[in-house]
Amino acid sequence: MTRLVLASASSGRLKVLRQAGVEPHVVVSGVDEDAIIAALPGAPPAEVVAALAEAKAGDVANGLPAAIAGDCVVIGCDSMLLLDGQLRGKPGSAAAAHTQWQSMAGRSGTLYTGHCVIRMTAEGRQQVVESGSTTVHFSAPTADDLDSYISSGEPLSVAGAFTLDGLGAWFIDGIDGDPSNVIGLSLPLVRRLLAGLGVSVAALWAANPL
Repeated sequence: MTRLVLASASSGRLKVLRQAGVEPHVVVSGVDEDAIIAALPGAPPAEVVAALAEAKAGDVANGLPAAIAGDCVVIGCDSMLLLDGQLRGKPGSAAAAHTQWQSMAGRSGTLYTGHCVIRMTAEGRQQVVESGSTTVHFSAPTADDLDSYISSGEPLSVAGAFTLDGLGAWFIDGIDGDPSNVIGLSLPLVRRLLAGLGVSVAALWAANPL
């Protein structure tokens, strides 16, 4: 019975998997994201988020107990927004979130999500890494709406200071691409990666029921 392990604290990613019919075992990684980004100066956005996802998945996989590590799939992800040639992560403060929204209101950006899937069995482990991207078209919230949104706290701890599956959805005019990638875990991309490792969606449904 292949256990699915989500190497992320993201409620959005957890919700994506639950809505897709699986209940993952959640383990949060302890990697230093800033150090990984600093070690990749000038790297393409897809490479940066892929490196972060790989580090998170690997950190969690290395710490799993034998009872889980003997037959499991670990999924690690990381998302960042590309705007004006710069990658934007979690703002972390109300002031930073406000500045972020001032720069992207009424414009479009590209949300990159790196995915690392590690297949672990008693015989060993295999790993695949790939990034997905989705264009996001932002509206221009009124000053009152933006202040209220930031006061909710939601945009402070999400990539790009917005969500597609929460309060931030009011201020998204549209997207070009996979919506689950914007939330933080692309189901079509992960399905392809799993298939390459010999794991089917049906097997995950059976082994990780809600």
